[in-house]
Amino acid sequence: MTDPGATTDDAFLGGQLRLRQPATGHRAGHDAILLAAATSAHPGDRVVDFGAGVGTAGLAVARRVTGISLALVEIDPRLAGLARDNAAANALPADVIVMDISDGADAFVAAGLPPDSAAAVLMNPPFNDPARHRSSPDRAREIAHVATAATLDRWVHAARRLLKSGGVLTLIWRADGIAEVLATLDRGFGSLMILPVHGDPAQPAIRIVVRAVKGGKAPAAICAGLALRDAAGAPDPYIQQVLSGQATLPWASL
Repeated sequence: MTDPGATTDDAFLGGQLRLRQPATGHRAGHDAILLAAATSAHPGDRVVDFGAGVGTAGLAVARRVTGISLALVEIDPRLAGLARDNAAANALPADVIVMDISDGADAFVAAGLPPDSAAAVLMNPPFNDPARHRSSPDRAREIAHVATAATLDRWVHAARRLLKSGGVLTLIWRADGIAEVLATLDRGFGSLMILPVHGDPAQPAIRIVVRAVKGGKAPAAICAGLALRDAAGAPDPYIQQVLSGQATLPWASL
């Protein structure tokens, strides 16, 4: 049996980022790198990664954009410890905060995250429907993957409170939950850009990446979809560039 405390040392962004993560349970993958590649940030920005895990998405943004003030927020103390170690090992300064995203405003202030203070929030919340998701005996894996009925609403509410006016929330969610995402973002966000992500170009999207602006007024837009693999099943060259850190998704320069 694998040691529950065992970790692996893995390369991301074509080796630009090396991360220790648990050998079992929730492990970082394509979703975190796609989320980072869609997150727009500029030097001097306060950037907050909700549900940061071992820090993959937030540290990938920090690797791409020098000079940001990064906070990694994670509920699991062990993952937060790995995130802290990963930030140090990659020489990427980050505040690592152990807390529940559902905590109230006072807890956020006490943690150094006051209202209207962030330029960007990125999040990869637990998004599997518990009614359709087989429960895992691994509690950490369950927390990382399975949403309650209130998960998205609570995380988006926290992001809305934390962001400055005009600040940007970037999130990734399962594609069949798009109605839930749109309904939740209708409170306080606008100027939505929605990017469908397909595993296979001939099949329905499996993920959506969404960019939303606090107080934005522009109409929502659905972008041309991306596919992880081409029609022959080979990895898509553009996606491979994104995963290796050689390219970003369209909004990252906004």
